[in-house]
Amino acid sequence: MKYVKIIGTGSSVPDTILSNSDLEKMVETSDEWIISRTGIKERRIADKDTASSDIAYEAAEKALKAASVNPSDLDVIIVGTITPDFLFPSTGCVVQGLLGAKKAYAFDLMAGCSGFLYTLHVAQGIIKSGAAEKILVIGVDTLSKVTDFEDRSTCILFGDGAGAAVLTASDEPGILSSILNSDGRDWDLLYVPAGGSRTPINEEVLKTRDQYIKMEGNDVFKVAVKSMESATINAIQQADITPEDIDLFVPHQANQRILEAVRKRLNFPEEKVFVNLDKYGNTSGASVPLALDEAIRQGRVKEGNLVLFAAFGAGFTWGASVVRL
Repeated sequence: MKYVKIIGTGSSVPDTILSNSDLEKMVETSDEWIISRTGIKERRIADKDTASSDIAYEAAEKALKAASVNPSDLDVIIVGTITPDFLFPSTGCVVQGLLGAKKAYAFDLMAGCSGFLYTLHVAQGIIKSGAAEKILVIGVDTLSKVTDFEDRSTCILFGDGAGAAVLTASDEPGILSSILNSDGRDWDLLYVPAGGSRTPINEEVLKTRDQYIKMEGNDVFKVAVKSMESATINAIQQADITPEDIDLFVPHQANQRILEAVRKRLNFPEEKVFVNLDKYGNTSGASVPLALDEAIRQGRVKEGNLVLFAAFGAGFTWGASVVRL
């Protein structure tokens, strides 16, 4: 059987830091309140001239260098994002042009904060089918572009970032399991009302600020915990391992209370859970690959280790995957 392995990762975040104390000057909130409810201390914010493709390209270059792969060797580029540069063309094509990856075909995939896990799953299928040898997958979002900085319930949560991974066909096991799910019945609990074909941007939209993220936080929390728990259990079972075999759990960095609830339900010790939420906030599709790359650079993950990913996002979408690095 042909396996699929991750052979290189990379990440990128904007230089500008937005701290909780900065937010105190913008909305009625406090550093203590934000940390106690979310675990977030600061987040990175892209400037007005920086788009998702810009930081995606930086993360991609680092991943390709780590994998010792030239852009010309890529067969496919898949970008998981909910903040594309444009409605069209795809951000994947923009990144392809920046990299000069002439042989590859490129496209975007939209699955909210679960975007990176969806790109992994699709890339794995393409490689195992024999249709490609090397694929670059990227999770990137600049949620600050669609965040209402007058809404204290959401502006404290989100940040910008990108993470990338190079996947290749291998004789050695890599991706051991991949569980994906979605449930569109409650799509309107977390969404951006305007900017698409249903409600194009107009003067009324700008008055109501419907071009920004709207979220029912308590309802999202309940579904997120339950969904991530079930997906991780199924992914562990599909990989034919036990929870004790996992070397590191890299969950979507959405909210410290969600992470802690999932950790306790799975009975994972704190030292086996990677958290960088405090530095970056919720970076949506970038969250898992950004955390993975940081964990690798910190020496928290070594070759041969078993890593468990889990994510939950708008849609609702969710999933989990077990990977041997």
